[in-house]
Amino acid sequence: MTALPIDALLDDLRQALAGRHEAVLEAPPGAGKTTRVPLALLHEPWLAGQRILMLEPRRLAARAAAERLASELGERVGETVGYRIRLDSKVGPRTRIEVVTEGILTRRLQEDPALEGVGLVIFDEFHERSLDADLALALCLNGRGMLRGADSGEPPLKLLLMSATLEGERLAALLDEAPVLRSEGRMYPVEMRWGAPSQPGERIEQRVTQTVLQALADEPGSLLVFLPGQAEIRRVNQQLAEALEGRDDIRLCPLHGELELGAQRAAIEPAPPGTRKVVLATNIAETSLTIDGVRVVVDAGLARVPRFDPGSGMTRLDTQRISRASATQRAGRAGRLQPGVCYRLWSQAQHEQLASYSAAEILQADLAGLALQLARWGVAPDELVWLDPPPPAAYAQARDLLSRLGALDGRGALTTHGQAMAELPSHPRIAHLLLRGQALGLGALACDLAALLGERDILRGGAGADLHSRLALLAGESKAARGAHRSAGQGGVQRVRQLARQFRPYLRGQPSEAVADPEHPRWLGALLAFAYPDRVARQRRDGGGEYRLANGRAAQFGEPDALMKHEWLVLADLGSRQGQREERIYLAADLEPALFDSVLAEQVGEIEVLDWDEREGVLRAERQRRVGELVLSREPLSDLDEAQRSRALLGLVRRKGLALLPWTPELRQWQARVRLLRELDLAAKGQSDWPDLSDAALLDSLEDWLQPYLGKVTRLSHFANLELAGILHGLLPWPLPQRLDELAPRALQVPSGSRIAIDYGERPPVLAVRLQELFGLAETPRLAGGRQPVKLHLLSPARRPVQVTQDLASFWANTYAEVKKDLKGRYPKHYWPDDPLIAEPTARAKPRGT
Repeated sequence: MTALPIDALLDDLRQALAGRHEAVLEAPPGAGKTTRVPLALLHEPWLAGQRILMLEPRRLAARAAAERLASELGERVGETVGYRIRLDSKVGPRTRIEVVTEGILTRRLQEDPALEGVGLVIFDEFHERSLDADLALALCLNGRGMLRGADSGEPPLKLLLMSATLEGERLAALLDEAPVLRSEGRMYPVEMRWGAPSQPGERIEQRVTQTVLQALADEPGSLLVFLPGQAEIRRVNQQLAEALEGRDDIRLCPLHGELELGAQRAAIEPAPPGTRKVVLATNIAETSLTIDGVRVVVDAGLARVPRFDPGSGMTRLDTQRISRASATQRAGRAGRLQPGVCYRLWSQAQHEQLASYSAAEILQADLAGLALQLARWGVAPDELVWLDPPPPAAYAQARDLLSRLGALDGRGALTTHGQAMAELPSHPRIAHLLLRGQALGLGALACDLAALLGERDILRGGAGADLHSRLALLAGESKAARGAHRSAGQGGVQRVRQLARQFRPYLRGQPSEAVADPEHPRWLGALLAFAYPDRVARQRRDGGGEYRLANGRAAQFGEPDALMKHEWLVLADLGSRQGQREERIYLAADLEPALFDSVLAEQVGEIEVLDWDEREGVLRAERQRRVGELVLSREPLSDLDEAQRSRALLGLVRRKGLALLPWTPELRQWQARVRLLRELDLAAKGQSDWPDLSDAALLDSLEDWLQPYLGKVTRLSHFANLELAGILHGLLPWPLPQRLDELAPRALQVPSGSRIAIDYGERPPVLAVRLQELFGLAETPRLAGGRQPVKLHLLSPARRPVQVTQDLASFWANTYAEVKKDLKGRYPKHYWPDDPLIAEPTARAKPRGT
């Protein structure tokens, strides 16, 4: 076998795993860890004939790794080395190394928590931090501790975490200070060529195409081009095909996870003699795959990352900047075999601003599947060991969805239905759809629909949003098939059919609630509503393109669609695309509302609503049948009791705020005076006799102080008749009203004899007084027994502020002389003494007798 950099580390790895049950291995792409490590450990004494499971994050990488390992042994896949991935597996009775995708391992752990017969689990490319990898590691650690411990009598289960870029020390701590082994790999120099600064939201296809053509002209060898997704790959492929028309020496090879096997192999294998490849890839090619012959990388610097939106309950694919670690991995692809070149389509300054590492998927993903698996395992998140634990809010939302789908009972325990859902290889929404479809005798339709929802849309570009047309295409109807050739091609159709066939064996038993007319088109919408009860939608106006969803959100068609003739829909795919502000509907099916009286009755709730008609200003009471936020029907309620009516009134006040009540400026000042004294007490001694009468506290306690006075309020206008001052004054027990006037008086008498109102709405309270009325006053007036100086707004004779201060003595000593010059020039008829401390104060232009 050809020597690889990892070979120098294999003896150390064998020794580490002989002495410990965990290890961490860091090695860059091309070091050979995926190819060499499983074979090097296969015959270790501690493995004793047990199997090795190696996890790969992607189906394409898992199959390629198995093929490479088998070729190293001179065997076919399915002998010593096999693989298990969705839609495909090749494992035989002699298989000792199984390469699997992470979801496969999770289901295997649920069926056999001890992983009997498995001696080593290798987590390859763990730096990608997929949700399934984090979950599988947590379950492995927990299952091993319970069933494969020292006292179990079973051989130990060893764990090896491998990656190109890992936070090795952090992982070692997670694995009880496991040894960390590092391989430097073999890396030829890669020359970086920086581009112009990238702009947010720009279409990068033209820049990528121009850079590829430039690289083909300037550099030998094959090219690997990183693009964020399939749409960009398709557009760049078309532009390059037109620019390179007639060039037989250049082969364009798209590479992403949904390509047919033959197309994937063409991208991975060496280019035929005399030709060069241009591989247009997503981040699938970042670390997991070896692509022969590449010495030039063109990196758009973008990746499409799934991100869960808690508000809509949907996972969206966001296009975002890659991390510096990802950029390093991509550039490294150019230096595997010889010196290479990497074209980065962003500036060096922008590079320094990139995040160091990509965020773990568990921190931003839909956690419904994880929550279901943990419920099946019988644990809460805090009972497991995580590198990053699931965020509590997202986990709680996931549990709420599982309850709505019937997977959890009222106590939060897994139901029989939830157990069946957890055994299906699909998202909980789709699992619920499949099981309810089977119960209704609609198993075949449910499998087809589940497969359609699990793959990219097989009809694109002007095909409309109706899922019925996709089902027609799967059924091979001629009109739909002609459309498929124009917009999708048969590859996607075949994948969906294959996935549908894979679902069918999971649906066992006879239907328990078989419908009489399973061929009727109405059942498509019903099945979709099982999966997406929160996305049942009702038209806002007849024939319009705007719909309101059961979850309270809104969505609309971006262009006229045949589905707009239906009042009720279920939305399978919606979201805001680049450059759009509102939610757009991309896939949906019509829904018969009559089904809410039969198979969808579980989604209907009945509530009594007491609320105010804003237009009429009167209280409305009615019983509503609802699907989420959507009202199916309503009927008036009569004979309301006083408690119900009061709750509705208080709800209105809470919604509209205390401004609904008849406040006066004087009452607001009274409230502010109480608040000042309370705050001073709290600051000084941490407690106060003064009650909390802030708006927030009053809103929280409406039942205590306002409800008893609402007996005569039946219309909005009646709130104005409340004696609010008396109601609130009653909240101040004796002797606090007397102390309020003493400590926080409404007005202060100033040296001129005038009583000046204090504005307690400001902090600190403001005394706005003409400067001449304070002559002879040496210090700033104080409130609350001297604890609170007022803020003086010193006014001119025209009552305009000339100075703001809380230190009157300093003003007289340092600032008055300058202020006097200005005021004497503007108001020469007024009295401006040289020494204000001995002058007579006056509320007139001059004191009497002068």
